[in-house]
Amino acid sequence: QVQLVESAGGLVQPGGSLRLSCEVSGRASGYPTMGWFRQAPGKEREFVAAFRRGDRKTYYRDSVKGRFTISRDNVKNTFYLQMNSLKPEDTAVYYCAGTTSSLILSSMGRKEAYDDWGQGTQVTVSS
Repeated sequence: QVQLVESAGGLVQPGGSLRLSCEVSGRASGYPTMGWFRQAPGKEREFVAAFRRGDRKTYYRDSVKGRFTISRDNVKNTFYLQMNSLKPEDTAVYYCAGTTSSLILSSMGRKEAYDDWGQGTQVTVSS
């Protein structure tokens, strides 16, 4: 069965960096579209970043542009979210997700478009 496992969340001071990993098992071919979402207490799960394999298209929410980078390693069947210049507003549980569809741009930020989800990893940005 397919599993996505996030790792490397943690506590970091404002201005610091973290790199989240999402290891995919049970799906040797990977995903045509991969994404990261986050959810703070009492709030809806929101889009953070996505990557479309076919044309290497990346898509970010405005508040993380220039700070976060999504990438993947085909050999390890793992994708990442590099987070720099972290702010307290970035505090949330972060989830990785994948879909077997090559999503159009307008769908890449919709959580409903993704089929498989990881369990989440906590990121806390605080001094």
